[in-house]
Amino acid sequence: MIKAIEPLGKHDRAAFSCGVASLDDWFRLRAGQDEKRNVARVFVAIDDQGGIVGFYSLSSFTLTIADLPPEYAKRLPRYGAIPAALIGRLARDEKVRGEGVGDLLLADAVRRVIGAARSLAVFAIVVEATDEKAAVFYHNFGFVPFPNRPLRLFMPASEAAEAVSRALLL
Repeated sequence: MIKAIEPLGKHDRAAFSCGVASLDDWFRLRAGQDEKRNVARVFVAIDDQGGIVGFYSLSSFTLTIADLPPEYAKRLPRYGAIPAALIGRLARDEKVRGEGVGDLLLADAVRRVIGAARSLAVFAIVVEATDEKAAVFYHNFGFVPFPNRPLRLFMPASEAAEAVSRALLL
């Protein structure tokens, strides 16, 4: 199934299709530009034939106390910006639907964020769901929706690190 998950390079992106036009278009047309401009880091899942079967993007992000549910906000200092990491886009090709590729991509993204969090403060990992179905996918891994934006979810980095160390998040 997946041979490797690696940084986006000179991979052929033309054949990739996840079925969501906005994700397909971004991946084919703008992912490389976002990489070059240091707006996002893009990682691709490669199959045994060298084809792309999935991708995700990572970026730094900030939250405000007002963004968070009260039970999380009350434990944080009242700074203007709380550091976070953003999994801005995550998709798997339609040809591998139901094979767990999305799960593996999410686990890899979380592991990379947790690794970076050893050197850079990250309070939470934030994800942007494209629709309710995607929000349920993230919720099943323990991500919690923001009160005023149900398609934006987060998981405290400390909880993600704990889950990774116990191998609960793949």
